[in-house]
Amino acid sequence: MPIFMMFGKYTNEALKNVSEQRTKKAVKIIEKNGGKVISMYAVMGEHDLVLTLDFPDMDKALSASVALSMLTGISFTTSPVVEVEKFDHLMSAIEKI
Repeated sequence: MPIFMMFGKYTNEALKNVSEQRTKKAVKIIEKNGGKVISMYAVMGEHDLVLTLDFPDMDKALSASVALSMLTGISFTTSPVVEVEKFDHLMSAIEKI
């Protein structure tokens, strides 16, 4: 299944409701959309949360991202990832000008 990175940014309102229970609800939303959590981290800097998730397809990843934003009030950016080896292979197939 494709891997996606989700980057979350807390709003002041979203910070008020941080809880273990809300995190469990978030995981259930991911699973309901056919996803699997690979990792979840709270981080400092440009983003507040970084999640690595496995979804069956882009549609399920998008549905989960929107549902998580609705549940938490956290703004998420969701991006598909490509393994570096595959990226290198794709780039080597591009004709050089």
